[in-house]
Amino acid sequence: MTTTQKKEIVDNILELLIQLTEDGDNTAPQTAKAQAADKVEMLTIKESAALISGLSEHTVRQLVKQGKVKSVRTGEGRNGKILVNKADLIDYFNGKGV
Repeated sequence: MTTTQKKEIVDNILELLIQLTEDGDNTAPQTAKAQAADKVEMLTIKESAALISGLSEHTVRQLVKQGKVKSVRTGEGRNGKILVNKADLIDYFNGKGV
């Protein structure tokens, strides 16, 4: 086998690989959408209260304390912030909550 024949074979293989990866690009946006759907957005107590009209910060704190809305506490004591899962908060008020 000559060098030119080897180069032709390699070029053919590369063309096939390019075609395969281009076909794979059609599925890439779907996986990106799936990852975006899995993205978790967290809000502070103040942001949570502002998200839903008529909701007070006190009520958000009570929902967190009662375990009706998923949350995470960052830090300790008075300096610690409570972060609320946005999707969980919205689901709670749409009647799908805990």
